[in-house]
Amino acid sequence: MAAPLGAQDPPRTRIAFLGGAHAHTPAKLALVRQSPRYELAGLCEEDPAVRARYQGVPFLDRAAALGDPSIRIIAVGSAVKDHARDARQALAAGKHVHVEKPPATTLVEFQALQELAARGRLLLQPGYMWRHNPALKAALAAARQGWLGEIHTVRGTIDSTATADQRPEWEGFRGGQMFELGCHLLDPAVRLLGRPLQATPFLRKHGNFADNFTDNTVAVLEYPHAFAVITSSALRPNAFRQRFFEVMGSRGTAMVRPIEPPLLELDLAQAAGPYPAGRSTVKLPPYTRYADDFTELEEAARTGRPLSVTPEEDLLVQETLLRACGM
Repeated sequence: MAAPLGAQDPPRTRIAFLGGAHAHTPAKLALVRQSPRYELAGLCEEDPAVRARYQGVPFLDRAAALGDPSIRIIAVGSAVKDHARDARQALAAGKHVHVEKPPATTLVEFQALQELAARGRLLLQPGYMWRHNPALKAALAAARQGWLGEIHTVRGTIDSTATADQRPEWEGFRGGQMFELGCHLLDPAVRLLGRPLQATPFLRKHGNFADNFTDNTVAVLEYPHAFAVITSSALRPNAFRQRFFEVMGSRGTAMVRPIEPPLLELDLAQAAGPYPAGRSTVKLPPYTRYADDFTELEEAARTGRPLSVTPEEDLLVQETLLRACGM
């Protein structure tokens, strides 16, 4: 059907990236370049070795990007140690911000970012990559609706095989693998269960490497009537297809495995909501990692709508992540 006379698509939103060192940045930058929704203003990156990874990408001077009023959104894709600094500069320049995870290395840093965003009526979106994963969203919805009964256990595993160049950077944080990668599953666990009574980290280096990177980690979150146990190791080959997130309750279980491509299986004692009793595989919509995060941010920036995850939830995730990493 033809568009109504005079109707037109909204203008493309201009986005610039601050930093390109983070492992997620190439895919996010490619997504922005390929979408008709956005216009890539450029990438601000001073390191020649990092710039070499981005063939054909326009580069921008940092001051020029921050001072350009046509750029509405800044995506922070720098190394973890620089996330808070770069997000702070972007917010101070009046930009809405998508900041890679973890968004800061201390609670005070993150609180300062949130206060700066609130004063400027700006959006601050941490880049936890599975907030829009349809399997995780459906599992959390089933738990929140009471379809799983009283939740007593949440379990999740997110492993990887850390490369030689990743280990030195991640070694710089006491939480190691849990801080770098386990945060993606601490995020939904905390948003579901809230602030834990206790967060106990188990941070070990079990790999045979000449460094101090804690590459085999566990976080146990204790609640009045539940546990959440998140594990993250950097020592697992073929790790992607083994990643999972599971919510267990008195009336059934929601199991997301693998997380990508998303697959959700429910096993219910009795029919609940749209789901039958027994085991069933849930039909899910198409999914591309990062796409819905950027769509939500762009639409919220354009319309004034809030993001689906509140600042209060973001602060609690940051607080619990630091507790679960002994930081």
